[in-house]
Amino acid sequence: MYEWNEMVQRMIDWVDEHLDATPSLLAISQQLGYSPYYCTKQFHALTGMTLREYVTMRRISGVALELRDTEERILDIAVKYGFSSQEALTRAFVKAFNITPNAYRKSKRPIPLAIRQEVYTPYHYAMKESGSMGAISSIQYVEVKVEKIPAHKLVGIWDLKSNNYGSFWSNGHDCDDICGTLASLSGRVLPGQLGQLGGWFYENTKKGYFYGLAMPEEDEGLIPEGMELRPVPESEYVVFHHPPYDYLKDNPAVMQAVEAMAWNFDPRTIGYVWDYEGNKQEYQRHFPEGYGYAVVRPVKRAPIQP
Repeated sequence: MYEWNEMVQRMIDWVDEHLDATPSLLAISQQLGYSPYYCTKQFHALTGMTLREYVTMRRISGVALELRDTEERILDIAVKYGFSSQEALTRAFVKAFNITPNAYRKSKRPIPLAIRQEVYTPYHYAMKESGSMGAISSIQYVEVKVEKIPAHKLVGIWDLKSNNYGSFWSNGHDCDDICGTLASLSGRVLPGQLGQLGGWFYENTKKGYFYGLAMPEEDEGLIPEGMELRPVPESEYVVFHHPPYDYLKDNPAVMQAVEAMAWNFDPRTIGYVWDYEGNKQEYQRHFPEGYGYAVVRPVKRAPIQP
């Protein structure tokens, strides 16, 4: 039923692994054993774009990161990513981001990079495996620890009409645009943090959902249009963490285990109380294969009882 979700995801994975080798439709179709025409048709049906458009935008986004993070010559970067000349790269870059490569390198302004598409999810995997024995889930023990996070700034979107990751993206927020723009700011992430993160905040006892990045307190870079910036003081946090796992097979069970622990935990058992003063909020770290999954909640030392 979801065979082509899996096949198109394999196409996406192959493209991302060969961005600097100018991946061709013929090479991709040969890897899958289907005709170029059929691969193109299914790719467009599931992603809303042609394979050529996806490859081009992923390559240009790779160029943008190299412009931001290295001192390589623009011509060398152009050749590395399969462009015939610096002029050809410039035309494509301006078309995508309305700024020249040289101007972007100087300004490092936020731009909407093309993010990796995901069309084969844990839901599709579960549907595929339903009715079969499948692999046994390998959920591990959820670790509870205290972590100090220094004063920092949050940049992103706070939405009081959403209270979880799914409802946030269903509430009119463009995932590709927001995640792509935040990806262009990845060089400014607070040291020790992993990248884009979600989380929960409270306003007048009402719970909302946040998506964005944590940046150093001293960061003075440009803020993307449509996003806010809020300062957060230094604080200790209780981290409920599950180690790396198989995203397709175990994601729902891991998230359920971590969140059950996080929402039912009494911090007084370790000498703390919850603390949401000064823009402090809860964070959601979701990097399954490299880090795992964690819910992070702010605390302070419990007052000493007389």
